[in-house]
Amino acid sequence: MRYQMSASTAIESHQKTRFLPREHGATAMLLTSLVCAAIIAREWRWSELVTLIAAIAALAAKDPMVVLARQRFVWKQRHPETAAAMQWLAGWILILILCGLALVATWPLATIVVLGLGVFGFSALAVVTNVKNRQRSTLFQILSAAALTSSSLAVSISATGSIARWCWWLWLLMTLQATAGILVVHARLDARIASRGTARASEVYRRAAQGALSVLAAAGIAAAILEHAWIALALLVVVAGYGYDLRAQRKGVSLQIPLKKVGQRALALSSLYAVLLIIGLW
Repeated sequence: MRYQMSASTAIESHQKTRFLPREHGATAMLLTSLVCAAIIAREWRWSELVTLIAAIAALAAKDPMVVLARQRFVWKQRHPETAAAMQWLAGWILILILCGLALVATWPLATIVVLGLGVFGFSALAVVTNVKNRQRSTLFQILSAAALTSSSLAVSISATGSIARWCWWLWLLMTLQATAGILVVHARLDARIASRGTARASEVYRRAAQGALSVLAAAGIAAAILEHAWIALALLVVVAGYGYDLRAQRKGVSLQIPLKKVGQRALALSSLYAVLLIIGLW
């Protein structure tokens, strides 16, 4: 009887397991970069939709790969979600293969190979990092931001046949903003931890965040001098938003704000930044 209940529970767990993109921050970075590049390109081709599907599939395939890697190298007993992970991974890989075959019609083969190797390499890094439980590593998160925002390059290739000059700037500016945001969040987490005990808050991430904001401010001033007013405005808006957050972290009341609400504010700021960049790079 107990065995039957255990088997029934395992089957139910297997049926409920869904390996879809669930990291809201990563998904937002990916989709924002894709949408920005698609709008700025001013062209529409069917291959852009294929690029979107491929990007989502590549992002979603990470979780089942992590489960399978943990089953192989960490877990001593078989977990019920492993079977579902194998099925979902097979599905996502099939989608990626079909997308790759579709893009052969419009992309140079060398470009497909290079980007494919890049996706594979970063996916392998993500799996190793997650298996070792180092996914909260700041360096890994910054590398992830650069990888996710690079989806704009793929959209440019699909829309224009090459990586346009504006797209390199879009990738750089999106990566800089994401890096600053990651450092500000880590500074807040340190401050929250310190507020619960007697230890002083670490200043490492706070100083790093201030350095990142200084870079963004310098870039904003340079953009203003070069008469790129909208880009300058975008950069300075982000500096003001994150700067306000850093100052507020000195107050205990601000640290009590739920992280979900903090994330929503960050998403709103990132969305405004993206809109201003679209206008500036149009």
